[in-house]
Amino acid sequence: MSALQRYRNSFRLTALLLLAVLLASCGSNDDDLANNTEERLWELGERSIQVSNWPRAIAIMQQIEAQFPFGRYAAQSQLELVHAYYMNNEPEAARAAADRFIRLYPDHQNIDYAYYMKGMSFYSEDGRILGRYLPTDPSKRDPGKARESFTDFSSLLSLYPNSPYTPDARARMVYLRNLLADYEINVSEFYINRQAYLAALNRARFVVENYQGAPSVPRALEIMTEMYLRLGLNDLADQSLAILKTNHPDSPQLDQNGDFVVSTQITDPSFLYSVSFGLVGSNKKDTPLAPTRRPNRDDTPYSFAMPQTETERSWLNVLTFGVLGNPGSQAGGSQ
Repeated sequence: MSALQRYRNSFRLTALLLLAVLLASCGSNDDDLANNTEERLWELGERSIQVSNWPRAIAIMQQIEAQFPFGRYAAQSQLELVHAYYMNNEPEAARAAADRFIRLYPDHQNIDYAYYMKGMSFYSEDGRILGRYLPTDPSKRDPGKARESFTDFSSLLSLYPNSPYTPDARARMVYLRNLLADYEINVSEFYINRQAYLAALNRARFVVENYQGAPSVPRALEIMTEMYLRLGLNDLADQSLAILKTNHPDSPQLDQNGDFVVSTQITDPSFLYSVSFGLVGSNKKDTPLAPTRRPNRDDTPYSFAMPQTETERSWLNVLTFGVLGNPGSQAGGSQ
């Protein structure tokens, strides 16, 4: 037998031995989990968490819970299960596991962590998948998960004000408050465009009453003032305007004299504007929504913008996506 042949045989034998060792080690690591002690399962679970093997960590923690429900690591394994679900992008499962821990261990020293992870499970969901890669506006999506997250964080703050997780939860609540307020304003403006003034008013008033401190509050007061005026509720319009002037004098809906300017047009995209993605047509509806004068009032802190006329965009402006040509202009005034 040649030296080359002996080398090849030796190499094959070594490779077979290594493969056998690897298979044996995998078998020992992936033994039927039911045949391990609680301490061994906990050790395997902790090792899986350290290397971020979340599916395996979930399987092991579930096994500890099923096999040793009253064991030494029963409670801690359920907390680790909450964390593993969260890291494995399973927010619903993480929230359910946190709820179960709260029911089973209401006096546990780490129960504040369960409340915190309940809030985190839905707080982070909007940031996954689409939110990471597309410029989506979270205030224009269903706010149900954000509301639940806000409620969970609020429970943590009220029940465990001294928890180490409280400062972070409070900061996240500020973001969620602003997000929910923005959502209400978006809905209110949707109703305005459809001339559903009472519905728009109720949404704006909800922002003022429930989300004080949010950046959307000035816009909510502007909407309240205008909707009260459109509905003929003059005294309530005056009250809203007074609050707006006192707290937000730099509002864009106050003119240089401090008078409230009532808009006279709504955004109502034409079919041509919609199908051409804004290249052709107009998104303005020349409908004077405001009254020409305020009923039963001669001296009024309101001014009404005249209906605006819009000059057409040139084809050069359309073809160059607004870079060249006449973009169109609006003319109008106030009375």
